[in-house]
Amino acid sequence: MKLTQLDGLLAFTTVARHRSFTAAASALEVTPPAVSQAVKQLEDRLGVRLLHRTTRSVSLTEAGERYLARVGPAVSELMEASEVLDHFRVGVGGRLRVNAPLVVHEMLLRPVLPGFLATHPAVQLELTLDDGFVDIVGSGFDLGIRLGEAVQRDMVAVPLTRQERTCMVASPAYAKRHGLPETLEDLRNHSCIRYRFRSSGAIYRWEVKHHGHVAEVAVEGPLTVSDSVSMALAALDGIGIAYVFERQVRRYIADGRLLPVMAEAWPTHPGFHFYYASRQTPTAVRAFVEYCKAHVAE
Repeated sequence: MKLTQLDGLLAFTTVARHRSFTAAASALEVTPPAVSQAVKQLEDRLGVRLLHRTTRSVSLTEAGERYLARVGPAVSELMEASEVLDHFRVGVGGRLRVNAPLVVHEMLLRPVLPGFLATHPAVQLELTLDDGFVDIVGSGFDLGIRLGEAVQRDMVAVPLTRQERTCMVASPAYAKRHGLPETLEDLRNHSCIRYRFRSSGAIYRWEVKHHGHVAEVAVEGPLTVSDSVSMALAALDGIGIAYVFERQVRRYIADGRLLPVMAEAWPTHPGFHFYYASRQTPTAVRAFVEYCKAHVAE
C-alpha cells in the first residue's frame, strides 16, 4: 500500500458515510473534485469500482460494501488514535459544525457562546439555525440539537435540558380587544399564530392537555410563520395567541408584556438533546457538549 492510498481510503469511507461527495468534501474541508479524484485513484489502484455515481445520488457497489466492511473500522481506529493525541495538546481546536433550531440559539446557546469561544479560541464554530428536521450526517454537521422526542434512535443523544414546557400566550392589547379563551372550543374561535414545518409544509397542530391526556388542536389565524421566535414576536405585537416554549417567553410573562392563556393546558416535553452519529466523538464536539451542559441554566 502506498502512502497516498490512505487519502483515498479516508475519502472513500467519508463519501460512503455521507452518501455524498459534497458532504464528504465539507467534512474533510477540501473541494468535491479533490474527494472525487482521491476515490477514483483508489478505485484505479484496486482495479474495481467501489461507488455508483449519478447526478443525484451516490451508493456503494457490492465490492464497495464488502471493502467498506473491512476498511471502515480500520479507518475509524486511525481517526480515533489521532483523537487520543488531543489530550497531549494545549486546548481544543478545529472546525465544529452545529445545527440547531433558531429558538434554541435564542434560549440556550446565545448566552453561552461567548464563554465557550473564549475558553476554546482555536475552535471555529459554524452554527446553522434551522427549525426543520435535518439529517446531520448527510448534511455534513458534527452535532445537532433537537427535542428528545425528535432525535432518531440510531443517534447518540445527550440531554441538554431535563424538560421543556410549551405555553400559550397573548398580549394585553389582544386580550383587551378579544378576551382570552378558557376552553379548547374557545381557542378554535380565536386568532392564533400558526406554525408551518419547512420540511413537510404541514401546519403544526397545537398540543394541549385536556382531561388528563394531550390533545392536538388545529387552530386558525391571520399569520403563519416557520419559527418559534417569529411566533413570540407576533404575540408581543398583538397579532394573536402564540404557542411557544415557556422558557422562551418567561421574561415577557414576568414583566406583563405577555399574558398566560389556559395555563392548566400547557404540556411538558422531554428536554432538548445534543445528537451525533458516532460514539467516537471529536474533541471539539465533546468540549462543546460539556461546556453547554455546565453553563445552560435550567
